Amino acid sequence: MDPRYLPVIAQKLSLTGKQVNNVYELQAEGATVPFMARYRKEATGNLDEVVITSIVEEIAYFTDLAKRKETVVKTIEGLGKLTPELAAKIEQCINATELEDIYLPYKPKRKTRATQAIEKGLEPLAEILMLQGEQLPAEAAASFVKGEVKDIKEALQGARDIIAERVAEHQEARTAIRNQFASSAVLVARVLSSKKDEADAQKYRDYFEFSEELVNCPSHRIMAIRRGEKEGFLLMDINIDKSVAVQTLEDIFITKKSAAAEELKLAIADSLDRLLKPSIENEFRLSSKTAADEEAIQVFAENLRQLLLASPLGSKRVLALDPGYRTGCKLVCLDAQGNLLHTTTIYPHPPQNDWQKSVQVLQQLVKQFDIEAIGIGNGTAGRETETLARSVDFSKPVSVFQVNESGASIYSASEVAREEFPDQDVTVRGAVSIGRRLLDPLSELVKIDAKSIGVGQYQHDVNQPRLKESLDRVVESCVNHVGVDLNTASKHLLMYVSGLSATLAKNIVDYRLKNGAFKSREEVKKVSLMGPKTFEQCAGFLRIRDAVNPLDNSAVHPEAYHVVEAMANDLNCTVAELIRQPAIRKQINRKKYISESVGEFTIEDIIKELEKPGRDPRAPIEEFRFEDSIKTMEDVKVGMVVPGIVTNITKFGVFVDIGVKQDGLVHISQLSDTYVSDPAEVVKLQQKVIVTVTEVDLARKRIGLSMKGEKREKKTEKADRVERGKKDTGGADDFQSKLNALKNRFK
Repeated sequence: MDPRYLPVIAQKLSLTGKQVNNVYELQAEGATVPFMARYRKEATGNLDEVVITSIVEEIAYFTDLAKRKETVVKTIEGLGKLTPELAAKIEQCINATELEDIYLPYKPKRKTRATQAIEKGLEPLAEILMLQGEQLPAEAAASFVKGEVKDIKEALQGARDIIAERVAEHQEARTAIRNQFASSAVLVARVLSSKKDEADAQKYRDYFEFSEELVNCPSHRIMAIRRGEKEGFLLMDINIDKSVAVQTLEDIFITKKSAAAEELKLAIADSLDRLLKPSIENEFRLSSKTAADEEAIQVFAENLRQLLLASPLGSKRVLALDPGYRTGCKLVCLDAQGNLLHTTTIYPHPPQNDWQKSVQVLQQLVKQFDIEAIGIGNGTAGRETETLARSVDFSKPVSVFQVNESGASIYSASEVAREEFPDQDVTVRGAVSIGRRLLDPLSELVKIDAKSIGVGQYQHDVNQPRLKESLDRVVESCVNHVGVDLNTASKHLLMYVSGLSATLAKNIVDYRLKNGAFKSREEVKKVSLMGPKTFEQCAGFLRIRDAVNPLDNSAVHPEAYHVVEAMANDLNCTVAELIRQPAIRKQINRKKYISESVGEFTIEDIIKELEKPGRDPRAPIEEFRFEDSIKTMEDVKVGMVVPGIVTNITKFGVFVDIGVKQDGLVHISQLSDTYVSDPAEVVKLQQKVIVTVTEVDLARKRIGLSMKGEKREKKTEKADRVERGKKDTGGADDFQSKLNALKNRFK
């Protein structure tokens, strides 16, 4: 990209030129977004990943714009029509739409009514009419009645066709109509009369006769209407006030009153109806979809981030169950690292109903493998299997968790799963995935195509390459935010670490298998294809437990080890003592270690990391229980107050699992006693909530819920983590107390 665009990016994003220029240079050198955000804060001015990503996207935009300019200039030059003024206009253009407007009159065209009129020699007549002189149009047209032009009427029509195309290609005219669309366009939808009574059309009945200003139409409505149009049930238009548009165009082109001007008015009206309005409407159909896509992708990305950063159980021995009725419940036992130890099947539910034997098997396996927690998939027979697990006396505390199994079936049939468990069938692989999700959601979910996890809205309707790009970026961000255990991470997790490719991730695992566990970060340099630049990008995000150098299990980058060593040396202690003893750390003189290469931001990050090196930034996990009295939709009654878990967040509301297989919807209007503009401001994915049942529609399998009536304080994410950390041992009891109090209020 031409660096001359960097000031434009800085102005557009309200950043300094230095910040944008440094990000541009760092990216050119191969730096990733997570690396820049974490280890180059001095260069970026402490920009976060979101802003750095915006800069990177703008750089890509202007890179593409520069390439397009080259094509435009080359094409116009080939036509012999490139003037110095036009070349300068193209060079100064910083907007892709504006560039296309400039290029439009010169763009190679298919045969149109205007080109046919030009071939008949009618372009001079069009010029005469556009001058709006005193000569009568019929008189002017008479001299053009020859050859293929049969009469004056045909001559004038051809001239108007030429003028209409010029109007449609006129930059000022396009900008004016575009501005009218932007300010006052109305999105209109209506049902096809032939489809109105079809059963599948009823899901779009809110849009059978619909209109709303486009600027105010939320993304989920646009997506719904477009889907209805795609499926053949709806017709969609974007309309503007025609009289205003005509007057706007006449103000641009009509300069005097004359008979010729009347011909010009006819051409303008035709241009608007036939060329200009459809062209700009298509732009706004595309731009409104792009905007709706971006919002939907943003919702999906934020939901995915929250799911990936969900609380891990940690290194515990787990028994995982993939529930089922006829085929039984597939059971696996995993060690603290997620390795498969044992597998079997129990049949506690119909038709076998072998409850007592299932209890005995669970008791035996919990004792044999010293199981500390049980994870149960939340799909078919999930609640019944949870009841079984909670009814068993294990003679010791064993926590029971329901685990969201969305996408587990995708994983179990994938190449990744076949590679990990070549000798096991899909049911065993699915159960293992459920257990590993409980241990560490992030490590397991990276193995699944993010689109299969199902935490978005209209995910199959949005721009798929853009969705993949965004979700991959979220996964990369989350992996690097948490950090990766170099000696236990799978290649699928390692490939998301800053700077690492799939090949390098495999090489790391192969090296580990051949040479044993890594003893230091420095040893990573011995891995095949690991160059200095790649090591720089990845090293700070890799963790080595029990390493000789304790900094190898921290987020302190190796390039800054000398700073910590200098701190320890100045305080007459070891690095380990500096980490263990807060009293020593308090004596650190921060300013002493600031230099040209190590700034204030880096020093602050180092000291924070020394306080809790290698600390997992995710909140501690809490046990949760659904309402025991409800297992199916038939058990749910209006007025019930029940606990639930947020499973999906959209722009129109929140879906909550209350333990009956069918998630309920808390519409945005029912999220709070006060106005809510964005559900994500009120709740988070996997958050435990208390809801009141407002509607049960068994026929359509819909449950309406409300969160009104419960006071909720908005907390910062940090404060929320602290509070949940304090409640780690009693979180379930605290939540149950809140639920009981609210139930009493609704009696």
